[in-house]
Amino acid sequence: MRLASDIHPAAPLANPILGEEAASPQERYADYKIIRRNGAVVGFEPDKIAVAVTKAFLAVYGNTAAASAGVRDKVNLLTQSVVGSLMRRQPAGGTFHIEDIQDQVELALMRGGEHQVARSYVLYREQRAQERAKRIQEVAESQKPRIHVSVGGARVPLDTDKLEALIQSACEHLHQGAEVEPKKILDATLRDLYDGVPLEEVHKCAILAARMLIEQDPDYTYVSARLLLHTIRLEVLGEEVTQAEMSTRYAEYFPTFIAEGVKAQLLDEKLAGYDLKRLGEALKPQRDLQFNYLGLQTLYDRYFLHVNERRIELPQAFFMRVAMGLALNEIDREARAIEFYNVLSTFDFMSSTPTLFNSGTQRSQLSSCYLTTVSDDLDGIYEAIK
Repeated sequence: MRLASDIHPAAPLANPILGEEAASPQERYADYKIIRRNGAVVGFEPDKIAVAVTKAFLAVYGNTAAASAGVRDKVNLLTQSVVGSLMRRQPAGGTFHIEDIQDQVELALMRGGEHQVARSYVLYREQRAQERAKRIQEVAESQKPRIHVSVGGARVPLDTDKLEALIQSACEHLHQGAEVEPKKILDATLRDLYDGVPLEEVHKCAILAARMLIEQDPDYTYVSARLLLHTIRLEVLGEEVTQAEMSTRYAEYFPTFIAEGVKAQLLDEKLAGYDLKRLGEALKPQRDLQFNYLGLQTLYDRYFLHVNERRIELPQAFFMRVAMGLALNEIDREARAIEFYNVLSTFDFMSSTPTLFNSGTQRSQLSSCYLTTVSDDLDGIYEAIK
């Protein structure tokens, strides 16, 4: 008895159909064809089934099993069983898909009591299926039209992995039970892009894609806010900075922000007299993640200071600037500013619009409207305006 792996392709296996006279492989299997996974139609070669079954046994029992007469006998019997089953299904000839043949091999192994070998064979097929799917995906990705973006006047390929990582990070660390899907945002973003799109428009597309999903799940408002926060940091700091990096960048940026605001005659010069290092270290970057989309967009559009249409203020710097303006006349003004900052940045208390607009600036008027009650008669009206 020879090993299945040693069988020459031209050497026929024992005739699986009883009563049939010996014939050459070309004659016996001439009417049978195999459909491969790529759609190609090839001749039926039972010897390849024997090779596959042998490999399944060797995967379980090791290469030493090749010398076992018992293994060789089992391989031959199982191969005949598989071939015979296929022939009985289509005695007059026909075609078999490669997956159908592999299914028959699994069935023959199970019926033959070779459960370990069958399990190994099933796992091998699954592994190969995943590898094929991966190759197909890679080919599909390589055939996609490449989108280029404009960055500083230069034309470069869009880094989709970086965009996906940005969206993924915006969807992380929400409340327990949040069910946002980064892929929905990524797919919608890519769908709206065109070749040569400016990079800032890519980021805007991502924000809009997340915004469109808010009505499906309110948690997307926080995802949208975080994507907007990324664009604000890019505008203010001049580079892309992750949330993790902001733990050090806020402290570095804050004194520079105060100096730039004073130089642009936007901030009161007295703010430069604070211990800016101490205040910068008191900023809490994680509080940037508390914003919903509407809140952060409102701050960006109406409240953040800007020079030549470029924002120079980040959310936590904004709250600290307001707190510094409120604490200007305090004895321990740094300590008081930090106290004010903590209640503002945690949304435990929020100053009125005039205070948020003007505190710490050169026009630091903090007046605001308020509601009162007036009797609906002349005496009440005159009493109210005294």
